Amino acid sequence: MPPAEEIESIIRAARLRVTRPRVAVLSAVHEHPHADTGTIIDAARTELGDLSHQAVYDVLQALTDAGLVRRIQPSRSLARYEARVADNHHHIVCRDCGAVADVDCAVGDTPCLTPSEAHGYTVDEAEVIYWGRCPACAAPSTTQHR
Repeated sequence: MPPAEEIESIIRAARLRVTRPRVAVLSAVHEHPHADTGTIIDAARTELGDLSHQAVYDVLQALTDAGLVRRIQPSRSLARYEARVADNHHHIVCRDCGAVADVDCAVGDTPCLTPSEAHGYTVDEAEVIYWGRCPACAAPSTTQHR
């Protein structure tokens, strides 16, 4: 996780005013990639103390609008946030526990960036979500049932 001074520089570079809630929330997003809002609220409160839910939602929206945070929402999941925004990457989600991991974009032939019909759009990004079972959920149970 970047130190507070670097978080402040990141916020300033996005032409946002540096505030304690913005620093706390952006730090929480860096510390907890793919975290839901509840986790971010808890982490920001640990750093800052009393912070309302609405303040965190407002900060997350401002950081997302400024391009400092990416909001993802896999099907049947709460919205999650990440600070990895400088590249086009995808995600893999566990069907059982909901764990999320980053997946780098395919190199070479990238059919996900070539839609069958672009409808006149200029495509510059594709969002792909892979689904499966994480290693912990896919592993056979080690406890015996009686």
